[in-house]
Amino acid sequence: MSLAAVTASDLRDGEVVFWAEGRWVKRFADAELFNAVEPGQAALDLARAQPTIVVEPYLINLDLEGGVPVPTSYRERVRALGPTIHPEMGKQAEGGLVVQALRAHAGGARSSGRLGLIRLKR
Repeated sequence: MSLAAVTASDLRDGEVVFWAEGRWVKRFADAELFNAVEPGQAALDLARAQPTIVVEPYLINLDLEGGVPVPTSYRERVRALGPTIHPEMGKQAEGGLVVQALRAHAGGARSSGRLGLIRLKR
């Protein structure tokens, strides 16, 4: 089963936000999860209809870490936890099962876009 979520940046305060049933939420734990690309794409289309609220909404792939959905890519895990300058600051300071799963998940350190740039430089 392939899981996905929709994310963006809030234009008002720069916070990372996630789509949840027609609105934007600031915690990854509250994000709406999709089991397939088509429902995720439909939510992404709805999210893009709100251009004055967020910038560049996009789908992120999710893995399961101990039964808890977490972003596949390292970049998206950092965005979900951020800011990451200290464990007692930002969203990670809330703690809980989802934050533990985000911290524990390994892999996906580079996005496919970054890998493409690396390949071009060779």
